[in-house]
Amino acid sequence: MKLLWVWVVLPFAFAQLVTAFFDFNETELSLIESLEYGVSKINYNPLMVGLTLIHTAGAKGAVCLDGTLPGYHWHRGYGSGANSWLIQLEGGGWCNNIRTCVYRKKTRRGSSTYMEKQIPFTGILSEKAEENPDFFNWNRVKLRYCDGASFTGDSENKGAQLQFRGQRIWLAAMEDLMSKGMRYANQALLSGCSAGGLAAILHCDEFRGLFPRTTRVKCLSDAGLFLDAVDVSGGRTIRSLYSGVVGLQGVQHNLPRICTNHLDSTSCFFPQNVINHIRTPLFILNAAYDSWQIQSSIAPPSADPHGYWHDCRLNHAKCSASQLRYLQGFRTQMLNAIKGFSMSRENGLFINSCFAHCQSERQDTWFADNSPEIRNKPIAIAVGDWYFDRTAVKVVDCPYPCDKTCHNLVFR
Repeated sequence: MKLLWVWVVLPFAFAQLVTAFFDFNETELSLIESLEYGVSKINYNPLMVGLTLIHTAGAKGAVCLDGTLPGYHWHRGYGSGANSWLIQLEGGGWCNNIRTCVYRKKTRRGSSTYMEKQIPFTGILSEKAEENPDFFNWNRVKLRYCDGASFTGDSENKGAQLQFRGQRIWLAAMEDLMSKGMRYANQALLSGCSAGGLAAILHCDEFRGLFPRTTRVKCLSDAGLFLDAVDVSGGRTIRSLYSGVVGLQGVQHNLPRICTNHLDSTSCFFPQNVINHIRTPLFILNAAYDSWQIQSSIAPPSADPHGYWHDCRLNHAKCSASQLRYLQGFRTQMLNAIKGFSMSRENGLFINSCFAHCQSERQDTWFADNSPEIRNKPIAIAVGDWYFDRTAVKVVDCPYPCDKTCHNLVFR
């Protein structure tokens, strides 16, 4: 039976979200990004893990948008996982101009002042073997996201009192964790969701470089395969957004040189132009009909002034035949983008035909009795099989509507 996970946005919450509607439609972004903290019925009493601020970061200029210290949540590993480390990079969109960044610095996405002091560890961060069979007893760290450029910027705007220091935050966090035992890791996994999934791609080889060659190091990008796609009006909404992020935050200096040597910096912020050059084994987990990309890249309100896509954007069941054909074209574009990547023996792939976004941190999609599967394999088992070299994992779902295991997101 197809599961439709329906999320009801309360009026007061929506009113707050609309205040973020500047040059880019932040409303849909906030709706979907908030799901990563959703606690499903499966895990009604999740482990809550406290926030640790990185006190050495200030002296390095590694600060959030508003100048506050960055932080992470860390649950120590034990037993066979005592020297294994999983670093999860938080997602949360981007800010592409002064106005959106000034707004953001008054939220948990731009200041540790507003970050939750404790967050639930579910899915790939769960401490229960029955919920997270391969990584439950590892050191599990969630690095909070407060720069707005996928941990890659290094600039500032003194007039607006904005610090764009994502790259420095990344480096300060890694240095701090290395000093707390990560340097002794015998295996490590860098993962991330959404904007954090993009960051996991961009920082993957840097992460590998922290460890000796004897350490097993791999990377996982969940919902990070943002495509350089044309929107329904024929425009380039997401390219325009990324161009603003890269230019404003000084991202160009921290992008992979093998890409920027022959492409412009904005193109090198798109993972499709980077993944073929990454030397470290990488696993791409993505919904073929990514909810965030449908709402904010393919069919945002700015590209749909007459609201033709409004209902389809919120609920795939309300898409017309022509709209579904357009979305099938997006899936084809995604599959074309990963063709070269999938040729590598070391890489992994799980592309399911769901209307979803971020499936590794939610317990109901990561590993549960009815979690999404491709060929009878749930996401957690697919990632574990790939990480531990138990079997090669490169699975691509048949097109919608064939998959009956999806937990599709429906907005009202």
